[in-house]
Amino acid sequence: MASLKDVRLKITGVTKTRQITKAMYMVASAKLRGAQQRIERFRPYADKFYDMLRNLGGKAEEAAHPLLEARQGTGGAGIVLCTSDRGLCGGFNANITAAALKFATEKSAAGKRISFYCLGRKGRDAVRSLGHETPLALIGRMNSISYELASETGARVIDDFMSGALDEVHLFYGEFINLARQKPAAIRLLPIAADDTPGPEEKAVADYVYEPTVAELLNELLPRYIKVQIYRALLDTSAGENAARMQAMDNATRNCDEMIRGLTLLMNKTRQAAITNELIDIVGGVEALKG
Repeated sequence: MASLKDVRLKITGVTKTRQITKAMYMVASAKLRGAQQRIERFRPYADKFYDMLRNLGGKAEEAAHPLLEARQGTGGAGIVLCTSDRGLCGGFNANITAAALKFATEKSAAGKRISFYCLGRKGRDAVRSLGHETPLALIGRMNSISYELASETGARVIDDFMSGALDEVHLFYGEFINLARQKPAAIRLLPIAADDTPGPEEKAVADYVYEPTVAELLNELLPRYIKVQIYRALLDTSAGENAARMQAMDNATRNCDEMIRGLTLLMNKTRQAAITNELIDIVGGVEALKG
């Protein structure tokens, strides 16, 4: 049995750990409120932008803009991977990365060269450890997300697609659903082809009348669409990260409480055993003196 001093030291250590986990829970809670408000305000705009581009892409010929061109060439497949810079948020980052790596494996089996465009340290570390190519890795910037980050990433992806280095681009991120649920999500960024338009079994979207011409609108809207979707993914990932960290820190605090209860019980047993042994020694000494 551990000594009374060792048990007390363990209780002190777990108590300090509980203080840290409670503080991290409060910090994540404060950050989540702001991140949740940002994604809830921006999501309707991004969804409407997506619907409009699907409709516009269906009306245009592939030759109307290079970003609409469906390719079967020798270019690779690009994966924009959005994760957090920091851990301690359960399996949030691992689930996003696993979904992206599974997709990459499927594309590699089809003969595609895979390139990862990583936003966040955790995703970057995971894909590099497996030897994947990372032409773009932006880390240390997920704590203060801005549209400039999405714009920089979108510009690089567009350049690589236009140069023929990529035949397709897919975006993987963590979708924030609510405080208790975050899931990996994926959308195809490029190309936006006519087969992206909804079929008769899908929910109908509004029919738009465009002015000026479709080609002129595509030149302006397609690059912006890509950046908008990346920005939406960054906001979703930020909110999901903080929600996942809240859950993880709450579970850690509960585990600390259980450990403290168990160690306190052990301390009481250890102290009682020490007292009993001392009483036995005293009684034994008295009996020896009587003898």
